[in-house]
Amino acid sequence: MQIVVIGAAICGLRVSAIAERVGFLLAKEGATLICGGLGGVMEAAARGAKNAGGTTVGILPGFSANEANDYIDVKIVTGLGHARNVLVVRSAEAIIAISGGYGTLSEIALALKMGIPVIGLDTWEFEEDLIEVARDPEDAVQKAINVAIGGLI
Repeated sequence: MQIVVIGAAICGLRVSAIAERVGFLLAKEGATLICGGLGGVMEAAARGAKNAGGTTVGILPGFSANEANDYIDVKIVTGLGHARNVLVVRSAEAIIAISGGYGTLSEIALALKMGIPVIGLDTWEFEEDLIEVARDPEDAVQKAINVAIGGLI
């Protein structure tokens, strides 16, 4: 399973703890964690996955593998800047969005356009039920795994 975690590149301790727990639980479920490879939510989720013995992939915006956080196993250098968001989203069987700014919003929009399910955890809110809202990290991971293995949330 390939589950993408998206979110704020800079985040506080509470959001970081949530993202780390999500990464840990995904790895325990056998999922490969894919993210943008930088800091904030991406780094915390990757750290959690690594602490659980999981595999992490970072799809980087710049021209150097050195920009990846310390918890990324596979560093994909794109040189595409924000356009790399398409590659991040396209790699997902499901996406968990945690917190986030406009970059996260763009990834949510791309996922919705591509028909990739998005599970939201303390992230953007929409008037319509465009994304599945999760109560906590355990709920988010369970919903993402359900989508990846069976197509149903």
